[in-house]
Amino acid sequence: MRGRPEGLFVGLCTLDVIQLVDHAPGPNEKLTAHQQVVAAGGPAANAAATFAHLGGAATLLTAIGCHPLGAAVATDLDRLGVTVADLAADSVEPPAVSSIVVTASSGERAVASTNATGYRLAPPDDLEALVAACDIVEFDGHHRELALTAARAARAAGRRTVLDGGSWKAGTEKLLPSIDVAVCSDDFHPPGTDTPTDTLRFLRAHGVGWSAVSRGGQPIVWAGPDGEGTVDVPAVRVADTLGAGDVLHGALAHRLAVQGDLTSEGFVEALRGAAAVASRACASFGTRAWMRGG
Repeated sequence: MRGRPEGLFVGLCTLDVIQLVDHAPGPNEKLTAHQQVVAAGGPAANAAATFAHLGGAATLLTAIGCHPLGAAVATDLDRLGVTVADLAADSVEPPAVSSIVVTASSGERAVASTNATGYRLAPPDDLEALVAACDIVEFDGHHRELALTAARAARAAGRRTVLDGGSWKAGTEKLLPSIDVAVCSDDFHPPGTDTPTDTLRFLRAHGVGWSAVSRGGQPIVWAGPDGEGTVDVPAVRVADTLGAGDVLHGALAHRLAVQGDLTSEGFVEALRGAAAVASRACASFGTRAWMRGG
């Protein structure tokens, strides 16, 4: 076990505009939202914010830019204690904006966003130093060329690497050989897979030693070199599922960053602790309210 963990998070950062509504709007329908949250978002950004909230030192390697909307994103991340390495700092274009509606009765969300399509990022000159300064590096699969270079640098430096597999993206297969731990959503379907078991086998065959599939409130299915099984997810009254997977990954990275060689017992305990944090996040609206509870 080591001291305060340091994590590098490589991937997407957005401006999230989140509206709590009675139901998803239909064609030409206008709704008045019950609540609104405007915050920095994206899988890597939310994971970094979680990592920092839990006491880690988080650095986010991403693209934001100097547009006024980008300044709002950077300010929010700074408030959360996340250090940002902005590879699009001179861009005057607005950052990716995610428009999100959350249904009050179920906590289910619908999201529209351009994601990382507006940027092609070159690795920074100090990438090796950024990697060397951390204990763990997490990737969300966005900004593919940057992710590939950073993952290879992390593997060469002996840093633990984690993949947040929200959905299968072209080129993900090139990233997998440099990944130590992959935790994927039930929507992550590599070619030829239909079930979580298929996904775990695919990941193992492509060099990932430890993997898991999260399935909302259902048990997480996991597999490793010397075992496999499930981890129960704490039951909560769900208010909002937005960002739950991101929180899961940030909390998992925080636990894995201070572990030595992984064992089945250690992996299960890390998954269990991360699931508890993610469940707590689901009990309140937005991606930040759960942090105010401690």
